[in-house]
Amino acid sequence: MSIVKKYTSIPLPYRVGVAFLLGVAFGLALWYYDMANASNLGERIATYISPFGAVLVRMLKMVVIPIVFFSLIVGSSGLSPKKLGRVGGKVILWYMFTSFIAAMIGVSIAMFVHPGQGVAVDVEKLGSSMGEGGPSITPPAGLTDLILKMFTNPFEALANGEFLPIIVFALLFGLAARVLLDHTQNETERKQIQSILDFAAGANSVMFKIVSWILEYFPIGVFSLAVVNFGLYGPSIIGPYLKAVLGVISGIVIMIFIVYSILISVFLKENPIDFFKRAKEVMITSFFTRSSAATLPVTIKTAIESFRVKRELAEFSLPVGATINMNGVCIHLPMWAVFAADVFGIDLTIGSLAIVIITTVLSAIGAGGVPGGSLMLLFIVLGTLGLEPSQISIIVALALGVNPLIDMFETMNNVTGDLCCTYIVAKKEGMLE
Repeated sequence: MSIVKKYTSIPLPYRVGVAFLLGVAFGLALWYYDMANASNLGERIATYISPFGAVLVRMLKMVVIPIVFFSLIVGSSGLSPKKLGRVGGKVILWYMFTSFIAAMIGVSIAMFVHPGQGVAVDVEKLGSSMGEGGPSITPPAGLTDLILKMFTNPFEALANGEFLPIIVFALLFGLAARVLLDHTQNETERKQIQSILDFAAGANSVMFKIVSWILEYFPIGVFSLAVVNFGLYGPSIIGPYLKAVLGVISGIVIMIFIVYSILISVFLKENPIDFFKRAKEVMITSFFTRSSAATLPVTIKTAIESFRVKRELAEFSLPVGATINMNGVCIHLPMWAVFAADVFGIDLTIGSLAIVIITTVLSAIGAGGVPGGSLMLLFIVLGTLGLEPSQISIIVALALGVNPLIDMFETMNNVTGDLCCTYIVAKKEGMLE
């Protein structure tokens, strides 16, 4: 077996994790050398290494709009009102309800720990090393402005890199296409609409392939960013990293073991411990696969065999949940939004936090099945804070190194949430075997 094949046979999370740790070690060694010898070797080396990390950030920016656009069209066009019915509608409502709870938990914990406090000067230095401009903050839009911006020219939004109008247009486009397919009697029109949806599905598959290529570059980019981060800042960046990571993991633990337990206890009058015993195989599988889609066969099997959910509900609800129910992402994204606000001195009002919550829930709908999808959605959420593209890139660069670890907990939360909501609807609607 060649060296390349041996390398690619190692699971990506391990490769990224090792690259991050090596980058941390190399960066800290440079920082301590500079401190001991009063030199600027770290900054000089960062100048040569940082482009490899900047390329990774720019590649993510390159694919975020098309992948969210096509994913939302494909996902929303699959939600047929005819097939949904009353039970399907309740499933969607439960998914949205838990997503909002998750986003509020994420915001609350982030505002409590304030992960980005005390690192503003360091981040400006990082921006310089990556060739990005200095801070130039536009005040975040108010809630009224945000609603108005949702309904602007989608082509203008594409050109300007504005995400929310694209999300809204893609959702409406997919839903309208599905309604027409369900109701039109004109066979020619039906074929035309289906061909558009087939194109969107094909384009979505192409974007997934591009993302898979970008993921292969992740270890190189993460190593570069870790060297730059720790080479310029030294141990001072460890505290903010730990705050962010532990904050997200704490939020996910609260969501899984407290919120879902309360829902099971209140709405079903059952012992939540029994729920987790039956769901443990799904939770463990999703944790290690880091993919809701890859875990889906196990999730459906568990719902039918362990929870006695009728097959027709399980085979509808769980695939939809894998697409639109991203509770873990809804906890993760607000943490970095507050991190950015701390770093760049943005005053987060109640209105600003409401915008972060709404944007997080809406954008998370497009993350289903996208590897590392939360990182791409981070561009969308940070954009609502009024940050310049350069500042957004800096925060994403800081988030990249720890994402593989957080992603494992995220996916477990997402899949457990799918199972919880499906089981609640099944029992309330008499759809248990």
